Amino acid sequence: MKTISYGTTKVACYLGYITQAISVNLLPLLYVTFQREFSITLAQLGLLGTVLFVIQIAVDLLAARFSKHLSYRMGCVAAHVFATAGLVLMSFLPYLMSTPYVGVLSSALLLSIGGGLIEVLISPVIDAIPSEGKTGEMSLLHSFYCWGVVGVALLSTLFFVVLGTAAWRWLMLLWALVPAVTALLFLWVPMPAKPEEIAEAKGSSSHFMHSGLFWLFMALMLFSGASELGLAQWASLFAERGLRVTKTLGDLLGPCAFAFFQGLSRVVYARLTLRYDARRLLVMCAVGCVLSYGTIVLSPWPFVSLLGFCLAGLFVGPMWPGVLSLSSAHFPVGGTAMFALLALCGDLGCSSAPAIVGAVSESLQARIPLVDALRGGFGVSMVFPVLLVIGLLWLRKRKTVN
Repeated sequence: MKTISYGTTKVACYLGYITQAISVNLLPLLYVTFQREFSITLAQLGLLGTVLFVIQIAVDLLAARFSKHLSYRMGCVAAHVFATAGLVLMSFLPYLMSTPYVGVLSSALLLSIGGGLIEVLISPVIDAIPSEGKTGEMSLLHSFYCWGVVGVALLSTLFFVVLGTAAWRWLMLLWALVPAVTALLFLWVPMPAKPEEIAEAKGSSSHFMHSGLFWLFMALMLFSGASELGLAQWASLFAERGLRVTKTLGDLLGPCAFAFFQGLSRVVYARLTLRYDARRLLVMCAVGCVLSYGTIVLSPWPFVSLLGFCLAGLFVGPMWPGVLSLSSAHFPVGGTAMFALLALCGDLGCSSAPAIVGAVSESLQARIPLVDALRGGFGVSMVFPVLLVIGLLWLRKRKTVN
């Protein structure tokens, strides 16, 4: 019997996670341009972020609800068609609408739907591909989101330096080539069978929702997302104000550095899981994340605190893909529905922690400088990596699963 090669499928999945990075990180780079060109207010930009988050949550819930009716190929192609349409429409739709903000919002909604579908579909595709090192494959996949973040920031900045922000419409079309090519790839690459369909054909079922262990995995996903975005969302502002540099340099020293070390750790983690127990590695990373938070909060020198951000990216990187892999190892036929619910919890953590940091920092800013106020917010959000350590230590008491 001929063995199917899934090399091109993996390449398509890697491009999919780069597309997700584009869908999440490109628009914030244009907020100032949107303000100037379309007279969009800060309140409208804030509402845009809220609406996109709601769309992301809705996609997670719908994917979990209708996972049985959504094939891997159909879902992956649709995700990238949505993303392509959102980027292309963003380049001209605001100019055609009587209210440009409606054009921006409509285009962003399509882009967000594409990103949401990518988040809940690509991971189970990689997990369903036969492999002896699934944990490493999952971590390597998620590293491409980090490389996408770095690429979006650096290449977009270079584009603006060379051609100016007035040419932003062409930047949208250039980035749209990534999901367009990926959609074409997913039309013909071989796709693995869905584990839940195989289980149903054999008359078995996972019933993962009835397990208390699965609820622990959902909590770990929430803590992972919160530990990551609680810092990444504020890294640029902290670097800009703490080191007194321009916003462009702040973006490079803050979120870009964070994403680079996060991606690096996911690649290294992928290699280490071939030799060491994944849960032991995650516990070590969670402890390192707590120490990194402590460095950021307690160091009186902004530059040392910024190094703490880099270390936090290094240690928090394996958390999200690591928890996904452990969940799949314990519930091997959970399938798309399981990954969608885990993504939902991760997204809730990604939204809650930055909000907590912002609220605490704002309350402290009236009495102390902004940089110190941000440290106070990070100190409160340090509860998430601490809870991550506790949850992972409890998980280690169970039978080892690689």
